[in-house]
Amino acid sequence: MSIDRSLKVKGALKRHRNVLSRGERIDVLKLEDRWQEGNQVTGLPKVAHRKSGGGKKAAQDEKKAEGAGEAASS
Repeated sequence: MSIDRSLKVKGALKRHRNVLSRGERIDVLKLEDRWQEGNQVTGLPKVAHRKSGGGKKAAQDEKKAEGAGEAASS
C-alpha cells in the first residue's frame, strides 16, 4: 500500500535531521580531513551536525546599523 500524494511533504529530506546517513557522515568527515580512502565504513566516529541559524539576526543587525548611521548624519 502506498502513501497518498496529499500526505507527502515536499522537501521532507531538506529539513534538519539529528541523525545523518552513513554517506552524509563520510562527507562531513572528508570536509574535516578526518577520512581517508580505505577506512572502514562501520564504526565511524561521531560527527557534530548543527542546525544553522540562517543569518536572520545578522541581517537585522545590519539594518539597525544602517538606520542609526542615517539618523546620525541627518
